[in-house]
Amino acid sequence: MGVTIAAAKLTELRTADVVALPVTAEPAIGFAAEVAARIAGLEIPSGIDAKWATKVNFSASAGETFALRSLSGPTLLLIGIGAGDSEGWRKFGAAAVRSASAKQAVGIVVPAANADLQEAAATGALLATYKFTTHKSNKAESVAKIVVACSSKTGLDKAVAAARATADAVSFAKDLINEPPGHLSPTELATRAAAKLKGVGTSTKVEVWEKARIQKERLGGLLGVAQGSIEPPRLVKATYTPAKSTAKTPHIVLVGKGVTFDSGGLSLKPPGSMMRMKTDMSGAAIVLGVVAACGSLGIKVKVTAFAPMTENMPSGTAIRPSDVLTARNGKTMEVLNTDAEGRLILADALCLGTELKPTVMIDVATLTGAQVVALGDIAAAFATTKELSDALFQAGEREGEPNWPMPLPAQFRSHIDSDIADMKNTGKSGEAGSISAALFLKEFVGDTQWAHLDIAGPSDAAGDSGYLTRGGTAFSLRTILRYLRDL
Repeated sequence: MGVTIAAAKLTELRTADVVALPVTAEPAIGFAAEVAARIAGLEIPSGIDAKWATKVNFSASAGETFALRSLSGPTLLLIGIGAGDSEGWRKFGAAAVRSASAKQAVGIVVPAANADLQEAAATGALLATYKFTTHKSNKAESVAKIVVACSSKTGLDKAVAAARATADAVSFAKDLINEPPGHLSPTELATRAAAKLKGVGTSTKVEVWEKARIQKERLGGLLGVAQGSIEPPRLVKATYTPAKSTAKTPHIVLVGKGVTFDSGGLSLKPPGSMMRMKTDMSGAAIVLGVVAACGSLGIKVKVTAFAPMTENMPSGTAIRPSDVLTARNGKTMEVLNTDAEGRLILADALCLGTELKPTVMIDVATLTGAQVVALGDIAAAFATTKELSDALFQAGEREGEPNWPMPLPAQFRSHIDSDIADMKNTGKSGEAGSISAALFLKEFVGDTQWAHLDIAGPSDAAGDSGYLTRGGTAFSLRTILRYLRDL
C-alpha cells in the first residue's frame, strides 16, 4: 500500500487538496467533530442548516457526500456518517478518498479523544485506496497522501498507526487472493507468506512444511487432495509470541483453507463456477495476514496459524469419489465428492491445532455454496460455546464484517455417517450443507473451544463500494484482529 498517512492538528491541513468534514444524521444533522473556524484557508460554517440540507437533498447517510467548491483552495466535502458508529466512520474515510483525484492530498477531520472512531475513519480511507494492478501495463494511481486531523493530537498517532497496520494486513491478504492461480501455486503462496512473516519482527516465527514433512506428519487429507495436481502441497505454520508471554498467556490457534485453485477435482465444477476459484485460498491469506499484524498492534495473546495449501485438480492420480483418506488423528474420511475438498485439508490442520491445547481455535474457509444461499454476504459462524460465538459476533459488528451464529445440532451428525469409514465428506443432498460441513470439522477439534467461519459469500466483491474494492475482500481478517485485541 503506497499511500502515506499522517496524523495532524486541524491547523496543519494547509496543503490538502480535499478536506472532508463528518456530518451526523442523528439526532439532528450537524458536524460530528469539533470544526475550526478556518481550515486550509477556508471559512467553515459553525453549523449546518437543516432546511438547506433538505433543499440540496443531503441526508448525511453513511458515505453520502456533498461538495462545496471554492475558487481557490481545497474542495470541501461534507460526508455523512449516519448514526456515527464505527462503520459510518469507515465509510466516511472511504468516501473522502473516493471523492479525490489521483495524487491529491486528502484531509479528513475526526473527533478528538476517540481512538476507535479515529482509527475507523483512517482504516476506511486506507482500504479505499487499494488497487490490484500487478498485471496491468498502466498502473492506476491513488491519492498521494491522507492526513487525519482533529483539534487535539493526543492518541491520534497511535490510532493512525493501528489503522495502517490493519490496512497493510488486509492489503497483503488481498494481494494473495487476487493473484491469478497460475502465478500462485501452493509453493509460491507459502514462499510469499513466509517472506512477509519473516519481515515483521522477532516476535513472529514461520515454518514452511514441504511434501516430505507433510507425509511425515500424516496429513492424509491434504495429501489426498493434492495428489491430483503436479504442484506439491505446502503447509505454513506461523507463531506470534507477545513480549512477557508466560505459560498462562492465552493461546489462540487460527486455521485457514488454502486451496490455490479449485477445479472440483474429478467431481469437476461447471466452467462458470470455476471463474473465481482462485479465491479459494482466502482463509489461508486471512489467518497469515492476522499473524503479520499482531506485533504492530501489540496483541497480548499468543497466536499460531496453520495454513494447509494445495490445488484441487483432475488427473489420472486424483482421488476418486468413494476413496477413503485417513486424517492425522487416525479418523477415516470417505470422499464421495472431490469438490468438498476444503474440509479434508482443514481436518489435518485442526488436528495440529488441537494438539497444542489452545485456549480457543478458529478456522476460516470459503467452504460451502450452502452458506451463500443461506446468508449471502453474511458469514456463517459455528461455535462450540456461546461465549466465543458472542465475541465473534460483536467483533464482526464492530468491524462491519457481519457473521451470523449458526447451530451445530447433534442429530444432524447422521448426515455425514459413512457405510465404510468414520465419516463421509458430504451431507444429505440439498439439506443443511454448511451445517454438515461444520459438523465434519467438529470431528477434529476434540474438547477445544472452537469456531468455524464459512466466508464463501462475502469473500469476493463484484465491484467497488465504500471501502470495499472489487475482488478478494479478506473478509473476517479485521474481525479476528478485533477479537484478539479485545482479549
